[in-house]
Parts: sequence; C-alpha cells; structure tokens
Amino acid sequence: MKNPLRIGVVGLGTVGAALVGALATNAPLLASRCGRPLIVTAVSARDKNRDRGISLEGIAWFDDPVALAQSPEVDCVVELMGGADGVAKAVVEAALSLGKSVVTANKALLARHGTALVALAEAKGAQLNFEASVAGGIPIVKTLRESLAGNVVTRVSGILNGTCNYILSRMELEGLTFADCLADAQRLGYAEADPTFDVGGFDTAHKLSILTSLAFGTEIDSDAVYVEGIASITPLDLTMADELGYRIKLLGVAERTSTGIEQRVHPTMVPKNWAIAQVMGVTNAVSVLAEPVGELTLVGPGAGGNATASSVLSDLADIARNIHVAPLGVPASALSHGDRAPMQRHEGGYYIRLTVRDRPGAAAGIATRMAEQMISLESIVQKRAAASRMADPAGKSGAPVPVVLITYATSENAIRAALDAVMADGHIAEPPQLIRIERG
Repeated sequence: MKNPLRIGVVGLGTVGAALVGALATNAPLLASRCGRPLIVTAVSARDKNRDRGISLEGIAWFDDPVALAQSPEVDCVVELMGGADGVAKAVVEAALSLGKSVVTANKALLARHGTALVALAEAKGAQLNFEASVAGGIPIVKTLRESLAGNVVTRVSGILNGTCNYILSRMELEGLTFADCLADAQRLGYAEADPTFDVGGFDTAHKLSILTSLAFGTEIDSDAVYVEGIASITPLDLTMADELGYRIKLLGVAERTSTGIEQRVHPTMVPKNWAIAQVMGVTNAVSVLAEPVGELTLVGPGAGGNATASSVLSDLADIARNIHVAPLGVPASALSHGDRAPMQRHEGGYYIRLTVRDRPGAAAGIATRMAEQMISLESIVQKRAAASRMADPAGKSGAPVPVVLITYATSENAIRAALDAVMADGHIAEPPQLIRIERG
C-alpha cells in the first residue's frame, strides 16, 4: 500500500470536527478504496481546550494555521475557517505555493479569489477541490465538472441556502410572518444572529457564481450576480402563490440567453408540479438543463457537519487516488470572461402585488401604465375580504387594498418602467411587491 496522505485540518467547528471523526471512523474503508491510508497529522483552531467530541491524540496542534500549511508533516490542507480574505486566504495560498493540494468549503473565498487560486494550483501542480463549497452534501461540483463533461449546459438553478428555504417553508405551512419565522430559526440554530448573508441572498450568490463558472467555462464573477433576498415576502404573497398553483422559493439561476449569461438570485414563483417546488425545510436542490442528457435534479442536505464533511471526504479521496482534473472543468487560462446579461433584459412572467388606493381612476390608471409598456396581463386578482382585513383592520372604508397582477412574458425594463410610473401617479400606497415567475 502507498504512503499515507497526511492531512492538516484548519478549522474545527461543526464541519471540521465531523471530518476528523469521519476520517477516524471510516479509516479502513477509505484506505481500501483509495489504495492508501488517509490520516490527520495536524490541526489548527482558535481554542485548543474546547471539547469537540473527538480525539486529537497524536495529532500536532498549530496555533498558526499558515505554519500548519507549511509543515513538512502535512501533504494536503483542508481549509474550513471561512471568510473571503485574511487567514483563510493566506492558508490556501501558502499550501498551494508549496505544491500541496487543498480542499475547501469556503464559497466566499472562491467567489472572490477562486479564479486566481485555481491558476496558482495549476501552476504548482496541486489540486484545489471544493465540492463542499456548494450545496453541502450534494455532489453538484463533480456532476458539472466530470459527469456532464460531454454535455452542453444551458441552465443551472437551485435552492442553495437552507436557511431561506426553511423560513419560506414555515411561512407557507404555518402562516408566520418573515420576522416571526426568522426569530424562531435563530432560536433553533438554523439562522445566524446576523442573518443578512443568508436571507439577503448573498450566500446563494456566492455559490451560484461557482456553479456558473463550472457550467459555462467562465471566470468566477460574483459581482455579476443580481441579488434580492426574502425579507419582503409576506404571508399574503405565499397564499396567493398557492392559489395560483405556485410555491415561492429563493432560487439562484444561471442561464445562457441571447444577451449573455444571466446570473440572478431572487424569490421566485415555481409551479407546484416541479421537483424543486417539493423541496422543503433546510434541504437544498440543484437542477441542470443540458444536452444531450436533458434535465437532472439533485436533492439533499445543503449544510450541517456530516453532510459537508461527506463532500470534503470525497475530495480527499480524489487527492489520495492522485486524480487530477481542472478544478473549474477547463484550465484557468481557457476560462472566458463571459458576457454578462444585464438584469434589465431579463424576460419572463411576473407577479405584482399593489396596495391600491380606493379612489376613482386608480385601476384605469394602472392598466394604462401597463399598456404603455406593452405588458399583457394574464390575470388580475383582488380578494376583497382578505384584502380588507389586512389593509384596513379597523374596518374604515376607502383604505388601500391589495391587488395582484400576473403578467405574460415581458422584460424587466418594461415592468420597472410601468411600476415607476404607477408610483409617480400616486395610485399605490406603498412600494409594489415584484416576484418573478418561472414557467419552464
């Protein structure tokens, strides 16, 4: 049997502890499948004395994670600290510069510096593996990079953040407000004390930028992603979506269009009969549309120690087997800049909820503004009883009422122009709610 792969783990949080435990528990299986033992020889974390439920006996401790990366007793570094810059970046660069392979779950680091780090790895003959950076335990990176190597990908979309999916699922099923559901998610540990990165859509955007590069052979460009979060979604929106045959999900979507590659993250109405609409709670899902295979949907745990550790183990097994593939599917020098498709040119159907003032000419004025932008309306819905209770709980007459418009396919530019005009006319009492509709 070959010499062991000596592994240094930087970061011993939930994932790091699960990884060290799994490497010990599954040692015979990994050695048999990889043709060599995989052993942890060094670790680094903030608190040496913290009880993590794992044994660190015989494992060297490093207070300085960069020194761990440079240690001659470490062949491969696993970076599980997180963060786009600072120590995490220094650790990865130190290891790669010495020709040591790196496994990371750090989507923020890859979203900002991924292309440069891939180029460094290739120049030094090292591997940079990152299956765990997107969708936890779902093997979407290898699916795009290796299993679909002979396919032309036209679209990648998915539920890439379990916190958002959990909140939207509970809001729908239990009628909770966003604020109430977020507070409960924080209490249960599904959301951070500062949840902005998750509920604002930025976590999904980082993951989407990595998938876009793998799908379309472009440089990772997280700045090209249009981002909206879920804080504006109300129980009424979820109720209306249900009655119209949809569910609301925070989707990350990357697709090739006639105007370039779109990258967008936003709440989306998806038909209930779609597989991705059935994904509830903290579960993730990714759909890929490609030729000749058609459509694939992968569903599984998107976060958590064991799920993420599973993906890290897969990457470590590849390194132990000496499997070398271009981290982004093609050499870094072959990655294209990619033509950004501006969000203003996006075309599709829209759900628009307006809080309309009860006064003569309001409805006609709104219809006129839509017609001016050549927007055709599929339906207009006003649930008078529900609307009256929500907009006028005191029962006063003349209070604004919610009106929902469903459009046929139109452009983002047209919708924005029409709604700006409606607001300027004073027909609505608050900013409109706008949710894009995916119809396939």
